[in-house]
Amino acid sequence: MSERVGGKKEPLKQPKKQVKEMDEGDKVFKQKQKEKQLKLDELKAKEAGKGPLTVGGIKKSGKK
Repeated sequence: MSERVGGKKEPLKQPKKQVKEMDEGDKVFKQKQKEKQLKLDELKAKEAGKGPLTVGGIKKSGKK
């Protein structure tokens, strides 16, 4: 029969990630990150409702 030429028969398996326990400092840090992200999302939503900040563009003088 024909066999595969070159390449691998099976993909290499990645080692499983070990579950690390979070200490108190990590929990506080994660909570602060979540709060910051929520504040940013609120500000983005608030700003999206408003019109453009600049309205005029380039102003030209009437003189030639």
